[in-house]
Amino acid sequence: MGSSASPDSPPGNGPPLRLLFWELTDRCNLRCVHCRASAHPEASPDELTTAECFGIVDQIAALGRPIVVLTGGEPLYRPDLLEIARRAVAAELPVALATNATLVGPDLADQIVAAGIERVAISFDGAGPETHDAFRGVPGSFSQALRGLRLLRERGMPLQINCTITQHNVAELEAIYALAVQEQVAALHFFLLVPVGCGAQIAEEKQLEAAQYEDVLNWLCARSREAPMQMRATCAPHYYRIVRQRATAEGTTVTRETHGMAAMTKGCLAGTGVCFLSHRGDVQPCGYLPVVAGNVRETSLARIWASAPLFAALRDDARLSGKCGVCEYRRVCMGCRARAYYASGDYMGEEPFCLYEPQVSP
Repeated sequence: MGSSASPDSPPGNGPPLRLLFWELTDRCNLRCVHCRASAHPEASPDELTTAECFGIVDQIAALGRPIVVLTGGEPLYRPDLLEIARRAVAAELPVALATNATLVGPDLADQIVAAGIERVAISFDGAGPETHDAFRGVPGSFSQALRGLRLLRERGMPLQINCTITQHNVAELEAIYALAVQEQVAALHFFLLVPVGCGAQIAEEKQLEAAQYEDVLNWLCARSREAPMQMRATCAPHYYRIVRQRATAEGTTVTRETHGMAAMTKGCLAGTGVCFLSHRGDVQPCGYLPVVAGNVRETSLARIWASAPLFAALRDDARLSGKCGVCEYRRVCMGCRARAYYASGDYMGEEPFCLYEPQVSP
């Protein structure tokens, strides 16, 4: 294990790291058509070892108390998942688990709760089996995920439903919301497709048009006001513009919660409050922006977070180009840096799926 696996480097002076998505493996038992990771069932030869993961937990703790989301692929494919979770909990880090839940049975549900994980996020990409199973690529995956969700709920685990919105399920928004209400989840997060990994292969067919994005985000803004759970748009930073536009029109004030699982700060936090750690130790601004800031096998996470030129660029909104660079909402939105990269090869370019025209002063 490289020297970077121990927290002996100075923590640096970057902005607070709020949320770290940790891809423990790129293995998975499903074949989702939109997958960021192009997941597969075999372990990669360069997957981080258990010992390396323990060292990384210590590095994360040296940076503060960011929420650590254990994800994949399917993180339950790693036999040491719960050991890593317990190590993080012992380091006083808030830990969440993102899973497709198809592998969760009664015993595993007990173990997940006992490990001290604070929330489990489960992916549902349709309101029923027909839509979900087609998107996930495996018949029966909807019923298996629902079973896993209910086993965890019965044991008192706070739950979150994640749903990626594309052309295949945009007509099911209300039905997906009804499913979340029925299952009494704590949160419902809608992800807007980012065209990377398998998602790039279906982008032309499945990607929402800019006007549809606007409609979906306005629906979400209105629905969230009466929802019995926390609702959020992810990978849709212009949602934060819409929230403020609606508040201005109504003469109300936007309340910002800056900490915890329900934090609402600004749109794209890639490299500013959020980062992604891959199964091989690469540090990226987010899981959808395939540009590497460094690798924890070579450089400490603290040094990468504080000093990587990639992160310095993302923290400077003056470097935004196109209409994002002149938009009066850029500090609360930033545009999706991953979609900009997909569209132009420039991660500081303009968000290609936003129809808003900035009100530029003459």
